Amino acid sequence: MKKISLVVPCYNEEESIPLFFQTVSKVIDAMNLPTPTIVPEYIFVDDGSSDNTLAEMKALHEAHPKTVHYRSFSRNFGKESALAAGLQATTGDYVAVMDVDLQDPPELLPKMVKLIEEDGYDCVGTIQKDRRGQSRIRAFLSSSFYRVINHLSDVRIEPNARDYRLMTRQFVNTVLDLPEFNRFSKGIFSWVGYKTTYLTYESQPRAAGTTHWNMRQLFSYSIEGIIDFSNAPLRLATWVGSISFFLSLIGLIFVVVRALTNGGSSVAGWPSLVVIILLIGGIQLFCLGILGQYISKIYLETKHRPKYIVREEK
Repeated sequence: MKKISLVVPCYNEEESIPLFFQTVSKVIDAMNLPTPTIVPEYIFVDDGSSDNTLAEMKALHEAHPKTVHYRSFSRNFGKESALAAGLQATTGDYVAVMDVDLQDPPELLPKMVKLIEEDGYDCVGTIQKDRRGQSRIRAFLSSSFYRVINHLSDVRIEPNARDYRLMTRQFVNTVLDLPEFNRFSKGIFSWVGYKTTYLTYESQPRAAGTTHWNMRQLFSYSIEGIIDFSNAPLRLATWVGSISFFLSLIGLIFVVVRALTNGGSSVAGWPSLVVIILLIGGIQLFCLGILGQYISKIYLETKHRPKYIVREEK
């Protein structure tokens, strides 16, 4: 008998939780025919929800005290913290990370288990074939993010990869050994290595509720991933500063030569001069902004604050 721990981060998902449990339970029951081989463990993580998400978790725990467990945060700490909290609570031989909205098809679980047990994989991830239901702008920006981060980072992240994956205990323990406060799970899962494969599937509609990710949050999450797994922006700031300095030297030589050849007459063009000053100032602020992003990450790491605070768990 193998135990599968299912980590399910939730934020204002009161409608989706019962549907998720019913759907996944049917898949697990089918996997246990004709001989029981899988023991499920559900780890729901309430990321500071303001609706009845926690109440739904408690109801499931009361109905299935040995199978369903939950952790509730003191406030909203974000999905990355919820994932870390869920992984910390798992005890299974295999660990799956799934979204509660059922956009991650549970029907893939049997094939994932087979790939691990028969083909020796340590992690089986998933890739969404298309982005139906998303706006063209959002789909374009998402695809662009993967191209950019794979170009800048030494760690390759599969385009359109989901958080949905099944991992061995060794794989999960390695992920948990990484102590950083600023976490980008997709990058971490790729960084640790191990033998990994991916399954593709068609995009699925949400079972209930609406998404809580807006464009601003997705953009911030993308910047987080790039900063966490690449120092290319720092190199960019260095090159921008070097090029700016080189061009200023050329400009200085040009001004001196023209002043000497024109007999020291004053140079006209105050508007051009102001524009150049503003341009140089903008470049400096741009480079300082990049540096500030990295310093802010170091600042948060040195505080050694916990990634989350658990208010209640069962």
